[in-house]
Amino acid sequence: MTGFSRSPRILKAGLVLLDPVLFTVTRIITLQYNPDQLSRTMQILSAGGDSQDRTEALRLRGPAVEIFKLEAELDATDQLEFPAANKDAVELGIFPQMSLLESLISPSSDAIVGADALLRNGAIEIAPMEAPLTLFVWSAQRVVPVRVTEFSVTEEAFDTTLNPIHAKISLSLRVLSVNDLPVDHRGAEFFLAYLRTKESLARRAADGTRTQLGAQGF
Repeated sequence: MTGFSRSPRILKAGLVLLDPVLFTVTRIITLQYNPDQLSRTMQILSAGGDSQDRTEALRLRGPAVEIFKLEAELDATDQLEFPAANKDAVELGIFPQMSLLESLISPSSDAIVGADALLRNGAIEIAPMEAPLTLFVWSAQRVVPVRVTEFSVTEEAFDTTLNPIHAKISLSLRVLSVNDLPVDHRGAEFFLAYLRTKESLARRAADGTRTQLGAQGF
C-alpha cells in the first residue's frame, strides 16, 4: 500500500515589518490560523468624480484605494496541553502574540520618550514618529504594503490568572499605493510589483465571445 507520508504544507498568511529607513526585515508575524474569509473593497479614483465634465468620464486619477478586512484568531489551548514545552503560554497566555500585533498601531515607548527629549532640548518642530513599513502577505501573488486603519480585539477565554488564552482580532488594512508614497519609495515598488502581478493574472483569464453575450454591435 502506498500513499502520502504526510499532509501537504499549508502556507501561512502574515505581516512583514520593514525598517522605515533601511527597509530591512525587523519582524515577521505569521497568523496562527489562516482566516476563513478575506474581504476586499475598492474605491475607484475617477478624475471627474461626481462632476458633469464629459471629457473626464473615462479618466482615472490613480489606482483604486484597496482595503483588506480579516479576522485573526489566537488560541493557546494546544500549547497548554504541553506546558513543559510552552512556558510562555503557561505564564502569559496569548499576551505576547496580541502585544506584537498591537505594536503595529502605536509608536514605541522609546520613540515617544525620544521625541519628548528633543522638545525639551529646544527642537522647534518634531516630525511625526515613523512606523515600520508593513507588508501584508497572502500567498506569493499578494505581497502588498499596507497601513492598519482599524484594530479591534475580543478576548473570549482566560486562564486562572486572567491571562487571555483565546481571542479574535479584527483588522482593516489599507493598501499603500503610489497615491500615498513617492514612486521611488520602497513601499511603492512593492505596490507596483503587486499591481503587475494582478495584470499578469488578468492576462491568463480566458476571453469571452460575442456569441456568449448574444450581441454583435460592437
